[in-house]
Amino acid sequence: MTLQVKQIFSDQAKRRAFAIRIRVFVREQGVPAEIELDDDDQHAIHFLATSGGRAVGTARLVMHGNNAKIGRMAVLKKHRLKGIGAALLKRSIVAAKRRGAGKIFLHAQVPVIGFYEKMGFRCVGRVFDEAGIAHRKMILMNHPQPVKRI
Repeated sequence: MTLQVKQIFSDQAKRRAFAIRIRVFVREQGVPAEIELDDDDQHAIHFLATSGGRAVGTARLVMHGNNAKIGRMAVLKKHRLKGIGAALLKRSIVAAKRRGAGKIFLHAQVPVIGFYEKMGFRCVGRVFDEAGIAHRKMILMNHPQPVKRI
């Protein structure tokens, strides 16, 4: 099956992405439904991964000034370990760089820190609780700073 990761714009596509997040974070991991969809969704850049036309994963990118936060990465359980998360992360990083991000970071669930480390992220700070799940902040290393024009 062909994997595609695209930036999405339509309400219909966003509903597909949000359904994946609800399934993974709320039903599977126990995140309270009322905090899963938040105000950042209004201005975030959303991505949807499809395999054979079926929505299988999602991620979002939120710009905070010239810092980019990748988040809400979710892949449906039976589609994990097939490169979908890596494809979503790479697409999000490219989008952040295109928008001139000076720093690209994320909050990783502790059990999947190794995945993000393989993708060039490094842990900073201590473990913290987010939605009842242990996380660590991670920053993309070797990310060149954008050149400022004078």
